[in-house]
Amino acid sequence: MDTENAHLPAGYYDVPANMLATIVTCLEMSAKPAPRPNPPAEGLTVERWPSPSLEEYRALYRRVGEDWLWVSRAVMDDDKLMAIIQDPDVEIHALMRNGERLGLLELDFREAGQCELAFFGLDKSLIGSGAGRILMNAALDKAWEKPITRFWVHTCHLDHPAALAFYQRSGFTPYKRMVEIFEDPRQTGQLRADAASHFPALHSK
Repeated sequence: MDTENAHLPAGYYDVPANMLATIVTCLEMSAKPAPRPNPPAEGLTVERWPSPSLEEYRALYRRVGEDWLWVSRAVMDDDKLMAIIQDPDVEIHALMRNGERLGLLELDFREAGQCELAFFGLDKSLIGSGAGRILMNAALDKAWEKPITRFWVHTCHLDHPAALAFYQRSGFTPYKRMVEIFEDPRQTGQLRADAASHFPALHSK
């Protein structure tokens, strides 16, 4: 099937109770935007995390992403995940305060000439505090200091409701939408059962 040219006809489609459907928006920029000022740092710093262990990486990944149903890295084969996070063309950074990791920034330069903002997330205690701007400004600086012509990211409607607008304010422009369907990780035990209360799980009758 040619997915590039396939189109779903207009209408409603039933999604099985054990599956999730989400709208994914892809965004990109072709040049570094004008800088936006950082809010007061309140002791926050963005630091390179060159060699995370699988356990530490997954702990932060879950901390910032479980309530948004991030699941891919939580269930990925250990060897495959280790190959990604130790790849010299993948940069992992953590938002730190008092020695504690409170945010995840992952930049993927594995495709020549571009960078994917692969993961970007904060501990829920920091959402709305301005910490996201600090982390995004670091992402923009670190991405565009490399010889790239494209910086891109995708988000979906399971993410924080302000995420899409935040990316647009940061200089990204939407260019494509997709529908993604995947198994609900709360029903398989891959994520905790009460994760993402804003998008409740369905249970078969």
